[in-house]
Amino acid sequence: MSRVSLTEQLARFAAETRIEEVPAVVLQGSRDALMDTLGAAIAGTREEVCGIAERFVRETGARPEASVWGKNLATSPLEAAFANGISAHALDFDDSIPTLRGHPSATMIAAGLAVGEATGASGAALLASHAIGLEIAGKLGRMLGDDHYLRGWHTSATVGAFSSATVAARLWGLDALGMQTAWGLAASQMSGLVRNFGTMTKPFHLGQAARAGVLSAWLARAGFTADTQIFDGPNNLQHTYAGADGVDLALLVKRLAQPWEMIEPGIAVKRWPCCYGNHRPITGLLALRAEHHIHADEIDDIEVAFVEGNDAALISTNPQTALEAKFSIEYVAAATMIDGRITLDSFTDEMVQRPALRTLMTRVRRARIPAAETPRGAIFVKVAITTARGRFETRVENPPGSRHAPMNESDRYDKFMDCAQRVLTSAQAQTLHGLIDDCAQLEDIRLLVRATHP
Repeated sequence: MSRVSLTEQLARFAAETRIEEVPAVVLQGSRDALMDTLGAAIAGTREEVCGIAERFVRETGARPEASVWGKNLATSPLEAAFANGISAHALDFDDSIPTLRGHPSATMIAAGLAVGEATGASGAALLASHAIGLEIAGKLGRMLGDDHYLRGWHTSATVGAFSSATVAARLWGLDALGMQTAWGLAASQMSGLVRNFGTMTKPFHLGQAARAGVLSAWLARAGFTADTQIFDGPNNLQHTYAGADGVDLALLVKRLAQPWEMIEPGIAVKRWPCCYGNHRPITGLLALRAEHHIHADEIDDIEVAFVEGNDAALISTNPQTALEAKFSIEYVAAATMIDGRITLDSFTDEMVQRPALRTLMTRVRRARIPAAETPRGAIFVKVAITTARGRFETRVENPPGSRHAPMNESDRYDKFMDCAQRVLTSAQAQTLHGLIDDCAQLEDIRLLVRATHP
């Protein structure tokens, strides 16, 4: 008997796992991810990058089968996935997962709702597809390893092409071989560079990955050919893209759903609308500010010490724009201490250019935590503030929204409503929230998607 390839084993899981085989707690996690993603995306539609994406869709869009969220606009599933993937990541307020070193849901929800709306898929089918796509994303993230990201690849986008293809292929009813073909196509579209962080191109990465996933599944469904063994043999995806610390895919295939990625390590929900690399420092700075009643004008020095590689995404040390500021611990630390909070309104060009803030930014220093002090796999920061009254220090492992400090239902609701009401009326936002809450019982996802229209 011939050996079943790794690609085929993955594809069988992705295509053939039934909705009822996905644990209820995992589906609940997918529902929460849907709520978080749509909330962040609707608020994100006000960003300039989304206006450009909307113009692109209006000028090039095909028959109206899928909605552009937060707009009275419909287009093809392909272009809807593109525009919605951009809006989901425009504010950098969407969820993340450690095994991806990035953002899993923006690409998958954008692809899933576009195809789901076009096909009239059920809410349960959408949630199961997200959960299974997350499983594929997490395993591929482990396969590529941290080195893939540290060499400059944006894993949210490179892996996002595969996870969004998984979701789209499931909702179009592709079998395992069709899934393998879609992945072969996705492999030739995986792209995205960390170098582009702090510009409109970062959310473009996720829009393009969502579009690539939908395109890959559509072409496979139409009979297009591609290599169906993309994870096996010479020049396979792992050999081509993985770092030295990547985990052997053969081991990961044996661990599919044991446990589910939704459970371990689980999705982290963002409390603040900026790069996740800032979240541990924000947590520590707010704690020190409150505990010791520190005023910004008395600060001589702020030191933020990172484990090696954990500020890799914070590429801007002297940001001039709001987009750059989202990827700058220098800005975020100064804003935290001056304002006592970080909100959506913290990230405007005007806020970045405040004279007092720019002065305090010059007193923010990065440091490295020695490897000898870092247990294998540990991620934490050390924050220290020096004033004339003394030096105040703290250590932070788990920021709000992470697995060990999760948001409760009230926190999720507040975040969703704060985001959604920036575009929708309060009543519209409440209606959309209720439909998301009951997503698993919806016979047709179109009712939910169309509630995103203002």
